[in-house]
Amino acid sequence: MLDIPRNKKIVLFDGVCNLCDHTVNKIIKADKLDQFRFVSLDSEKGIQILNHIGVDRAKIDSIVLYEPGIAYYIKSRAALQIASKLGGIYSVLGIFAILPTGLADYIYDYIAKNRYKWYGKKETCLIPTAEVKDKFL
Repeated sequence: MLDIPRNKKIVLFDGVCNLCDHTVNKIIKADKLDQFRFVSLDSEKGIQILNHIGVDRAKIDSIVLYEPGIAYYIKSRAALQIASKLGGIYSVLGIFAILPTGLADYIYDYIAKNRYKWYGKKETCLIPTAEVKDKFL
């Protein structure tokens, strides 16, 4: 059995990616309803969750959204689900949901493939500050 909060949406992310780090911080600031918790894809807990939902880590290098007991989403659908749950200005991104998943994932994969080149990479995983530490698993 996974030791995760059942009432929170879990965002699994690339912990060394600067773009991902920036995105996680944006989600935290916009998450007025305290819906999300975060975990690095490569952490022990991240790997446990991926194994639990049947996602092969070798085949995913981007964001995963897991809603315990409900569903999980990868790539563009994960990003769109997160945006829709945040509401406000982020709900405008929902317009991209009209794109076929294949096309949306193609665009997502292009950005993911180039994220280190465009935004850089850290040597170690994001270390949360004391103010947001409880948001990380």
